[in-house]
Amino acid sequence: METVRPCGCKGIRSCLICEEQFNIKKLNLKEKLQEKSSYVYCPHCDKAWPGWDMELYKQHPHHDGQAIDYPGVFIQLDFLSTEETSTLIKLLDELPWEPSQSGRRKQNFGPKCNFKKRKLRLGTFNGFPKTTEFIQKKFNEVPILNNFQTVEQCTLEYNPKRGASIDPHIDDCWIWGERIVTVNVLGDSVLTMTPYTKSNKCYNLDCVEDYSSKVDMKVEQPQEDIVVRLPMPAKSLMVLYGIARYNWEHSVLREDVTTRRVCLAYRELTPPYLKNGKHEKEASEILEKAINFW
Repeated sequence: METVRPCGCKGIRSCLICEEQFNIKKLNLKEKLQEKSSYVYCPHCDKAWPGWDMELYKQHPHHDGQAIDYPGVFIQLDFLSTEETSTLIKLLDELPWEPSQSGRRKQNFGPKCNFKKRKLRLGTFNGFPKTTEFIQKKFNEVPILNNFQTVEQCTLEYNPKRGASIDPHIDDCWIWGERIVTVNVLGDSVLTMTPYTKSNKCYNLDCVEDYSSKVDMKVEQPQEDIVVRLPMPAKSLMVLYGIARYNWEHSVLREDVTTRRVCLAYRELTPPYLKNGKHEKEASEILEKAINFW
């Protein structure tokens, strides 16, 4: 199944449509992960508490069990207002959607990247929809996003009827920078974090050691055999950085998409492609386009 299927899936990626049509067997990741000790992160107290269900963070401050620290995550609840959310969803749906893998649809605005060859080019990128400009302006009010310059904005729609999900992964480290930003516009969901202990050749992780960090970059081996669940309520903002960015894979389980979910993912460039960086010239035109809103 290496070719792209009509539903948009390819390779090991699948959705309910192609699983039925092509008799594809998909591993039940939830069952596998529930064999491990699990914790739910509480954005109110910046601790992770024993449990699995996202709703547990709403028990704050009356948590049960022994908490653990989970550095490298920032969650701002109600980052968007109800009015902003309603207007934004309407305007996003007026833009064309493209099929994507694992039961999703997308709207992608950013440069063309070849992660294997580490090649970057402008492509047709000419900035971002004017209707989303207010979100990037709101980033200026969030200290952890100081000097964050968006170079990619991707709208993702997760459809529960298609079994939408995203498999465990780390966002590419050659080109996408130190802060992984998600605005969860519509539909409550969960980001499931699992320790990554394999080779740094995957995800271009070996690039990280070649640049100076702007954020907390403590590197330590994560505890194995645990799962940390990060709540992503509608209207919230999430930022992954440091340990959570580089030492843990993140995924969205099929079972955690119970209603239509729409989120906006934002990416910045790595330091070598920014001002005074080794590859500054290669990215100069892209950075110029990235301040445009049409």
